[in-house]
Amino acid sequence: MSKVTFKIVKDDDGWAYEANGAHSQYFGTREAARTAARLAASTASATTLLSHEVKDSEWDDNSG
Repeated sequence: MSKVTFKIVKDDDGWAYEANGAHSQYFGTREAARTAARLAASTASATTLLSHEVKDSEWDDNSG
């Protein structure tokens, strides 16, 4: 079983999640992107980890 990490990322277009190098669509809020990432992670057939940046280059690696 492979490990898939979902990262919440921000850019000029809004918030998105990234998994396996691919970005999702953009969302208006960070929470909306997190919700979508959780849904995607729940349907993944691999071990998943939800991660988001809390400060520049500082990541929080929990799904809670």
